Amino acid sequence: MALKRRSKVNPNFSMSSMTDIVFLLLIFFMVTSTLIAPNALKLLLPQSTHQTPASAVTTISITENLNYYIETTQVPLEDIEGILQHRFSTQNIVEPTISLHCDQNIPVFAMVNIMNIAKDNKWKLILATQAK
Repeated sequence: MALKRRSKVNPNFSMSSMTDIVFLLLIFFMVTSTLIAPNALKLLLPQSTHQTPASAVTTISITENLNYYIETTQVPLEDIEGILQHRFSTQNIVEPTISLHCDQNIPVFAMVNIMNIAKDNKWKLILATQAK
């Protein structure tokens, strides 16, 4: 009597579903890591006990050597106002807010120059500090 089993068990394991999950996780972590944009300039910010929850549209950084940066691009002081006016007008921003990141060792006149530009154009200005 020749009896045969009708269903054979396949001893092979398919890795295709596992690789799909791994690639989905890889894509997820790649997308979320690009959303984090840390400030690339190394500044020693002044300390404060009060923090403002407002979010800024752009950042201006002043280094210890009095180099001015919009985001991470170095620009001369004379060009900052024109660049920001062009940026805010093309993006149709209703209430422009600037976050000012200054090294704690810079002279006050460097901050006042940026504050005057913001006041002349009626832009909001936030002075970035680190918590005590």
